[in-house]
Amino acid sequence: MATSLTIQRQNGNVPKSLPGEDHVTGFVAYLAAADIPASFKAERVQVLSTIDAAEAAGITDDAASWGVRVLHYNLSEIFRLNPAVSLYVAIFEKPKGQQTFTEIKTVQNFAEGRIRQIGVWCGDTPLNADDLTALQGIGDALAAEEAELSIVYAPKVESVQQLPVNLAGENKCRVSVSIGQGGSGTAAELYQDENNTEKASVTGLGVVMGLLSRAKVHQCIAWIKEFPTGVSLPAFGDGTLVRDVDKALLETLDSTGRYLFFVTHTGQAGSYMNDSHTMDSGISDYAAIESVRAMDKAVRGIRTYVKPELGGNVYVDPSTGQLASYTVAHLETVANQALEAMERDGELSGYKVEIDPAQDVASTSTVEFVIKNVAVPVMRHVRIKIGFVKSV
Repeated sequence: MATSLTIQRQNGNVPKSLPGEDHVTGFVAYLAAADIPASFKAERVQVLSTIDAAEAAGITDDAASWGVRVLHYNLSEIFRLNPAVSLYVAIFEKPKGQQTFTEIKTVQNFAEGRIRQIGVWCGDTPLNADDLTALQGIGDALAAEEAELSIVYAPKVESVQQLPVNLAGENKCRVSVSIGQGGSGTAAELYQDENNTEKASVTGLGVVMGLLSRAKVHQCIAWIKEFPTGVSLPAFGDGTLVRDVDKALLETLDSTGRYLFFVTHTGQAGSYMNDSHTMDSGISDYAAIESVRAMDKAVRGIRTYVKPELGGNVYVDPSTGQLASYTVAHLETVANQALEAMERDGELSGYKVEIDPAQDVASTSTVEFVIKNVAVPVMRHVRIKIGFVKSV
């Protein structure tokens, strides 16, 4: 027999990496105490870079706990859509009373404020207004602590026909609600599982978080060309297939309810997000997740460059008492740096930093900046006029 050399290529599951921190994501699940894997009882928050790492931590697709299997499915979807995601996973015991979601702070603190978006799975808890208020409160508190993030909440959908459509409103820009679910494959099998006696929603939260972590901060996750979900048969969290729901209800859930779910488009294979709504008012500057993410990035960047100037001296024109022109120019340049990078990366259309030199800094020790960002709009609707003419 002739000599030979055989080389077998294997997947080493080496974690990918991305520049920056826009992809840093969190995922929180609330389970019964008995269902929490042993490793998470010892350490509630863990950094998991691959699905293999999740399985090594006890989150497996054959676990005795139905909730753990659902968590495995959702994490698998995140890694499928963004293998380079930086993911903090946390499992907490489901509270007996009203949910406060203070655990989100625990996760963000563990991550030292790096998390930019976090998914919260409560597939066995029906949606209610108090939960949205609590989640927004957590988001506001973290923003005040310079740890801004967006929250995507996945509750139980008892009946898509009876979902409330009046929960969206002012001052809920940090919360989005995902009600979608896969209608075939693993998601459907889990939903129909005999252990799912209360018909808790599996949810498609992993898909949403995978897309968000992959998208640039200014990009809408409903962009058809860029962000297919990979969900072959869209459904809602009560198992109802999207194709079986009246179009009028779909429109209401989208435009009035402002929920996130999966939809199909004629002539396009697969499914996509219906939009990137937050639960804020539809006319708010922060009605879409990408608007919140882009502004959060601008705020973080400006803070990074301007904070080192705190406690430093500023100079004034001795004849007028106004800020000296070179001091104004310096501070405007400092604040410009982060925004210049965002404009270069296509995350802003433009920006302008202004400092009024007439400010009385000698009396107040305060310098006020006025910063104007020009967003990158999203083309959500297209209107085409077509007809016959005698000639062109």
